[in-house]
Amino acid sequence: MPFALITGGSKGIGQCIATELAARKYNLLLVARDASLLSAHASYVSEKYGIEAHYLALDLGQAGATQKLMDWIHSNNYNVGLLVNNAGYGLSGPFTKYNAEAHIEMMRVNMEVPVALTSALLPMLTKNAPSYILNIASSAAYQAVPGLSAYAASKAFILNFSRGLRHELKNTGVYVTAVSPGSTDTNFANRADVGPKALKTAEKVNMTPEAVAKIAVTALFNKKPEVITGFINKLGAFLVWLLPKKLAESTAASLYGL
Repeated sequence: MPFALITGGSKGIGQCIATELAARKYNLLLVARDASLLSAHASYVSEKYGIEAHYLALDLGQAGATQKLMDWIHSNNYNVGLLVNNAGYGLSGPFTKYNAEAHIEMMRVNMEVPVALTSALLPMLTKNAPSYILNIASSAAYQAVPGLSAYAASKAFILNFSRGLRHELKNTGVYVTAVSPGSTDTNFANRADVGPKALKTAEKVNMTPEAVAKIAVTALFNKKPEVITGFINKLGAFLVWLLPKKLAESTAASLYGL
C-alpha cells in the first residue's frame, strides 16, 4: 500500500483523517510543527493498525518548507498515492489587525503549500493511479466573511482550485475532492483569535473532528467532487447562494463585531 501524506497531521481534523486512513491500511507520512504530537500519533496508529507511520516536524509557513518536505520524501523513497492538503489556519478580526507578513504567511500555508505539493507530487500520483487528492477547504469558502477576509478568500481559492484540477485530471486516475467543514471542535478558533460572539455561535453547531474526518475520507473514496460537512453548514451555504450578498456579509460581520 502506498503512503498517504497528510499536512497538519498532528491534531484536529488532520489527525483524525490519519486515523481513518490507517484503519484502511494506508501507510502514513505526517507533517506538522509539533514533533511530540506527531511522534505520539505515529506510534499510536502504527501499533493499532499495523501500518508504517513516519513524520516530519516542519513549519509549512516558512519559506522553502515545501522543498524540505519533498527532499524528505525523495531521500526516503516514500511512494505517495494519496495527498491530504489539510494544514491551514485563520486570522480573525479587522484586516488591519495584522501586518502584511502575518497575512502572507497564512496565505502561504493555506494556498501556496497545497499548490506546490500538488504540483510536485502529481507525477508520482499519476504513476500510482488510482490515487487521490483531498483538499480541506471551509464553509467560509462559499462567501466573503468580514472578520475573516483573507482566510475566507484563501479557502475560496482552494475550493475553486480543486474544482478546476478535478476536471483537468479526469482521465488520469487521480481523483480530487474538496471538503468544506464548518465549525469544528479543534484549536482553529483559539489560533485565529476568534472573538466571544463568534466563538459562542460556533460552539452551538460544532462538529467533532472525528465526524468531519469520517465524512471527508468517505467522500474521497467515493470520488465525490466536493462535500460540505453537516446539515447546518450545507444549509448555510445554500442560504448564502440564495440571499443577497450584502445581507450574508453583514450577518457574518456582526459575529466579529464589525
